[in-house]
Amino acid sequence: MESTNGHLNVVLVHGGFVDGSGWEDVHKILKRDGHHVTIVQNPTLSLAEDVVATRRVIDAQDGPVVLVGHSYGGVVITEAGNDPKVAKLVYIAAFAPDKGESVASLIKDPPPEAPVPPILPPQEGFLLLDSTKFRDSFAADVDADKAAFMADSQVPWALAALSGSVDVPAWKTKPSWYLVATEDRMIPPPAQRFMSTRAGATVTEVPGSHAIYMSQPAAVAALIEQAARG
Repeated sequence: MESTNGHLNVVLVHGGFVDGSGWEDVHKILKRDGHHVTIVQNPTLSLAEDVVATRRVIDAQDGPVVLVGHSYGGVVITEAGNDPKVAKLVYIAAFAPDKGESVASLIKDPPPEAPVPPILPPQEGFLLLDSTKFRDSFAADVDADKAAFMADSQVPWALAALSGSVDVPAWKTKPSWYLVATEDRMIPPPAQRFMSTRAGATVTEVPGSHAIYMSQPAAVAALIEQAARG
């Protein structure tokens, strides 16, 4: 599944509270392996705008695309993945909504034993995580200094993006892969297993936090490359 130039086009989509820079190590590995990698800087203001931002990057590629989403990025790729250039979908500890579902609908009834993400009350329609609890909930296995920087450089996540619902789930018509982060304290692993099974994804489980794309970049890159070959 290569472009006319013989390389693989990978498009990486980040989730809420962070920007695309967290993909740096995954990017390095994929580039080293000869792939063409582009990172979407989706503004996380609304699902519709994030889908537009992602499709703009997809449309600039010179051939088929492996579209990868982390966390809320999974909602974005579920809609943007309907672009005809997208051949494969890869979910990294991500939401994989069905038609009519949003992050808001998927998280509204957490099981009693599930960890509760330390989301602060909304300010003018935007959410942030409590920076003192950020590392424990989001990035427990990331270097402490880096996790502190992530906590202090959070991107406010708009309630409008959380409530944006999927119209046509691309996983119904395109093959998907899913990496379950077994130590995730943001999206409970049982929820990840449910969504990945429902999507008919090829699933791999890796011990790691919600920021597994940063703490285990080799495992994440390996799944993306497996999807490309699959």
